[in-house]
Amino acid sequence: MGTSSSIPTPKDGDHSNQAPFAEAALQRPYYGPTMGPYNGRSSRWAEVLRPTTCFPLQEGAQPMNPKPSFVRWFHELGNADVALVGGKNASLGEMYQHLSAQGVRVPNGFATTASAYRLMIEEGDARSQLHAVLDGLDPEDSADLARRGKLAREIVHNLPLPQVLQDEVLSAYRQLREEYGPELSVAVRSSATAEDLPTASFAGQLESFLHISGEQALLDTCRHCYASLFTDRAIYYRSVQGFDQFAVALSIGVMKMVRSDLASSGVLFTLDTDSGFPDVVFVTGSYGLGENVVQGVVDPDEFYIHKPTFREGHRTILHRKLGSKQQTMVYASGKGGSRTRNVPTTSLDQARFCLTDEDVLLLGEYAIQIEDHYSSLAGEHRPMDIEWAKDGVDGHLYIVQARPETIQQAKIVNVLERYHLKEKSKVLVEGGAVGARIGAGRVCVIRDPSELAQFADGDVLVAETTNPDWEPIMKRAAAIVTERGGRTCHAAILAREHRIPAVVGAPGAIEALSGQEQVTVSCVEGATGKVYAGKLDFEVQRTDLGQIERPRTQIMVNLANPELAFSTSFLPCDGVGLARIEFIISQAIGLHPMAALHPERVQDPAIRKQVEARSAGYPDGGAYFVERLSEGVGMIAAAFYPRPVIVRMSDFKTNEYAGLLGGVDFEAEEANPMIGFRGASRYTHPAYAEGFALECRAMRRVREDMGLTNVQLMIPFCRRVQEGVAVLASMAEQGLRRGENGLKIFVMCEIPNNVILIDEFAKHFDGFSIGSNDLTQLTLGVDRDSQLVAFDFDERDPGVMEVIRLAIVGAKRNGRHSGICGQAPSDYPEVAEFLVRQGIDSISLNPDAILPTILRILELEKTI
Repeated sequence: MGTSSSIPTPKDGDHSNQAPFAEAALQRPYYGPTMGPYNGRSSRWAEVLRPTTCFPLQEGAQPMNPKPSFVRWFHELGNADVALVGGKNASLGEMYQHLSAQGVRVPNGFATTASAYRLMIEEGDARSQLHAVLDGLDPEDSADLARRGKLAREIVHNLPLPQVLQDEVLSAYRQLREEYGPELSVAVRSSATAEDLPTASFAGQLESFLHISGEQALLDTCRHCYASLFTDRAIYYRSVQGFDQFAVALSIGVMKMVRSDLASSGVLFTLDTDSGFPDVVFVTGSYGLGENVVQGVVDPDEFYIHKPTFREGHRTILHRKLGSKQQTMVYASGKGGSRTRNVPTTSLDQARFCLTDEDVLLLGEYAIQIEDHYSSLAGEHRPMDIEWAKDGVDGHLYIVQARPETIQQAKIVNVLERYHLKEKSKVLVEGGAVGARIGAGRVCVIRDPSELAQFADGDVLVAETTNPDWEPIMKRAAAIVTERGGRTCHAAILAREHRIPAVVGAPGAIEALSGQEQVTVSCVEGATGKVYAGKLDFEVQRTDLGQIERPRTQIMVNLANPELAFSTSFLPCDGVGLARIEFIISQAIGLHPMAALHPERVQDPAIRKQVEARSAGYPDGGAYFVERLSEGVGMIAAAFYPRPVIVRMSDFKTNEYAGLLGGVDFEAEEANPMIGFRGASRYTHPAYAEGFALECRAMRRVREDMGLTNVQLMIPFCRRVQEGVAVLASMAEQGLRRGENGLKIFVMCEIPNNVILIDEFAKHFDGFSIGSNDLTQLTLGVDRDSQLVAFDFDERDPGVMEVIRLAIVGAKRNGRHSGICGQAPSDYPEVAEFLVRQGIDSISLNPDAILPTILRILELEKTI
């Protein structure tokens, strides 16, 4: 693909082992370059070039005087060349050399070597000047850091580029123009020799310059790149990470500019950035240049791809979320520079995704290939942080950077840390949740960098957006709240790195929080982070999962919110015993299924308009409903794959269905909805059969298109055997036939008739899940929605316990699975003990009850 350099290079251009050669050279006789071409500076050249361009004399060979080269093409570089060209450029070379042939598009380019930087420093006698400026630095003194950083950048920027370096850079640039044409513009990127390591990312510390055109502009930009080694944030980051300020060198990468200003760009990770869940690719993107996504200027689009099923050939997006993408970064008028500006994104573009499904899936394929390659190099799983860009000229997707993901990798995976908010107050503002933690403290609003001195340790930092230069105060914050940004912006990355909760993309946060003295920031309630008034009480539970045994009784989890699925999956459980789709319908869809199908039957014009707006961009409302429901269920199923996930079909009551958008036109009023038109009775009834068909379509999409065959289905509130048979026939017509492709269909055991006729029900269903809430209600005749008789509702009543015992015995008698998914075992340890003694197959609990119940069951099983 590329045009190779004509510059002579050792070992026929193979530099993959350059660093080992250089190390060996320090231990063996050294033969430096000739003095002639370099103005007689033999001693200085020997000192500067020795680490990276000199080679040991092999046994029996004659001394040689190789001409050093300061430029390496990407196809000459590999992952082992960090000491030669820095982490960023070494990674670009690794991908260009090894993954281009597999179809991963990486723009061609070249890199200057670290020795070029050292030569410039030595020729300009800058080392002593830099020592004088930086020695004795206190990185926590922001004012002193800014003063010293400015002086250091001026020193480096004013150094002349060595002539030999200028000649080689321009020669390579001309060859790149021959490959891509005279209209070529390039991206000029800084790459430090200590950058993008598995333990330190250096993300955002150095400068990159885009859309550079012309030879003089390129040389000027190279000087700016070298100076960026001493940005305030880079100096600070090296200090706190323990890197010697003078041992780090800088390489400049020059590569074809991908014209994402005319299309879109973003960041993707080969894991979920908040939970560390490893089985997904997380893609974020927005229109224009990628800086808006990285710096948190926009709320980007988000997509998930499930890696295990993707590898099996199921090319389907697991989940997507439309971002507002308020601004688009484009180039300002003029040539030869990196000037950019933000323009408002049109309402039409904001309302649609910045990538097609085909684009997202291609990025998923790239991501998996890149992760697999780097994992093979490391000899262990290596999640990756990858930047992508789509070229608006040629229409292709390119990978423009890849580095090891460092934050989740650094976590101790065997320790489960769970935060619990013990009280709540007024919610002042909401946004995207970053980090499953809680923080509380005094509000400190920063509107301008000049106000940073007001910040005190333990404050809650509130700002429109943050700047990487703010890291010295960000790491001391109890929490961070920003008005703009997405979950992969730089503020979010720093928050995760320093284990601080952050709420990003929270419009109006400054105004809402300015009058508050103390607030609590909660990021443990799903993807939505909340800022509460006052300092609330919370607790942190830490459990060493490596020390926990697993009981013989299967322990499952109850789950409704897909946003909590990835973090919940780390609990020591055997799957999901009850996945409720009502939450997905009410929160992610918010639309009555019959209204989605028949908006013309919605009487109120204003509501009808809202109904139609929900499905804008879809073929019809049914397609919208199916996609949103399937993606919500898919997130839960993917989180636990291949462990079983039992999804209960909808069990809204009529009053709850009526509360959905458009629902009042499709629901009757009932005196007691709790025992009315709900569950199985709805599924084949003319008033809802079409809605149930949508639910079936969604479940079929999850199992067949997404490949998540760990999803099993469950029918709720099935009063009669004949009713169950009719529902199963309806499901078969929709492509969900029991037994096909491993599909199991369970029935809720929550009506006394389910227990009385359990032998008959067992002929048609694969198992029973005891719903202790409704079973208690109907056994005791207590309306659990009525506060007047709530005191009589008790699952521990002897009559209720006997009915549960009969259900377990009946299931065993018929060779069917018995489980329980009601509230009782989560609330009452004695109920869990009773179930274990009766030999129940599985107990499904709320997440917070999993660990204590496991410990109790383990002790109990020792006595049985």
